Amino acid sequence: MQDAGIYARHVPALDRVVELGVAQGRVVGVSFPSESSADAAADHPLLDRLEDVLGEGGEDLADVEVALTVPTDRRAVLEAVRSIPRGETVDVATLARLAGLDGEDESDRATVEAALRGNPIPLFVPDHRVEAPGATPDEVVRRLRALESGAD
Repeated sequence: MQDAGIYARHVPALDRVVELGVAQGRVVGVSFPSESSADAAADHPLLDRLEDVLGEGGEDLADVEVALTVPTDRRAVLEAVRSIPRGETVDVATLARLAGLDGEDESDRATVEAALRGNPIPLFVPDHRVEAPGATPDEVVRRLRALESGAD
């Protein structure tokens, strides 16, 4: 995999541009800009793989190396999100428990919600699989859920 840079292209399955930040061979950022940045390259194996996964389904991106530069409590939440199987969704309380937190504790639930909203790498940490607002734009969440459920 290319070691570092910004890569972006329009992904037909999402009808959106997906922009990846890669450093030391790990995904460090994902965004959904209205158009590709001028300094973004369009050729990257992860963009190819993302298009394949979204177009053909059946595979996941859980094996992709990521770098999470977030506080430890939020990291546990985001790592737990990566374990949610494709096509499934969980609520905040369930995700809290998966992350080793108390799903009934208001403070722990707030940690989960903050982690989801601050997720730096949606798609690779698939916050669309949690029934709570995350970093993935709503229209992309709807599209991803439809693709994963086979409704599309």
